[in-house]
Amino acid sequence: MREQQYPEPTVGALIFNQDKVLLLKSDKWRNKYVIPGGHIELGETMEDALRREIKEETGLDIYDIEFASLQEFIFDAAFHEERHFIFIDFVCRTDSNKVVLNAESQEYVWVSLKEASRLPIDRYTKRLIEDLKPEEKHVS
Repeated sequence: MREQQYPEPTVGALIFNQDKVLLLKSDKWRNKYVIPGGHIELGETMEDALRREIKEETGLDIYDIEFASLQEFIFDAAFHEERHFIFIDFVCRTDSNKVVLNAESQEYVWVSLKEASRLPIDRYTKRLIEDLKPEEKHVS
């Protein structure tokens, strides 16, 4: 029996620092690389939730936040628990490359979008990266 009664809205971001993006390796995601993010708390805006989650998971401050995509995650085995999420994905920037991980991730990498495609990334992060067009201003 599932304890969830409703889908959980979450925010996450592909964070750019010049021409590199940040990916986190997480055992919660079967040791795949993913973007940082998490749940929106009651009464919190999506942007505030994103800033908070990024700060908690990476120690980074972000800016130039732009909506990128919406994805459904329905009881997919890619996550360590049976959950139904609604992923609200963003792209943003940071000026720092000094990452301080919390307990949710085990490693991090700064890579180009091309390099990211060669890593073991989860399919939702892969879809987000593939949907970005090279002519967008986020990709230097």
